[in-house]
Amino acid sequence: MRYRPISPAVLAEELTDRIAVLPGRIAVAVDGAAGATETAQLADALVDPLRLRGRATLRVSARDFLRPASLRFEHGRTDPDARYTDWLDLGALRREVLDPLKGSGEVLPSLWDAERDRATRAARVPLPEGGVVLLDGELLLGAGLAFDLAVHLWLSPAALRRRVPDAWAVPAYERYEEEVDPGSLADVVVRVDDPRHPALYTP
Repeated sequence: MRYRPISPAVLAEELTDRIAVLPGRIAVAVDGAAGATETAQLADALVDPLRLRGRATLRVSARDFLRPASLRFEHGRTDPDARYTDWLDLGALRREVLDPLKGSGEVLPSLWDAERDRATRAARVPLPEGGVVLLDGELLLGAGLAFDLAVHLWLSPAALRRRVPDAWAVPAYERYEEEVDPGSLADVVVRVDDPRHPALYTP
């Protein structure tokens, strides 16, 4: 695989260029291992540039669509298989974000406060034609979620083991790499072994 070194600022600029030309209301995923790949920071960096291009933009985080603790931790708090299959409420993301984005345009920005383990009671946000949802999170690809553009922040195996803060979760990401191969599904792959010096995959 060939990678082109790129600064974080230029990466955000190039992604903005790609997103801005996509028609209609669109969903963009920024996918990567939590706590190790700075998915939220990259998604945040796209908001203002897209708005300057005339695209109404809404930030959504997958961590606000986790299942309740009773379901996530049914097999304990450090079960990597549960992290992989049971933490994210895929049905809620489809029902509250992705499907409405293509229909009414009324998107729910958050559903569940995982820290307080209760509903956020957020109000729906209307997005006009041409609106963009920027969704960051982990393990987002290969699960049937409909994204118009997917960015995967990739870590080498050594960097994954070194940078993931929850060592017990590493097998979940290794399983994701083996079973889903997110780099093959993403539209854009960025190597982020050192997030200060990303490198863009060039096929």
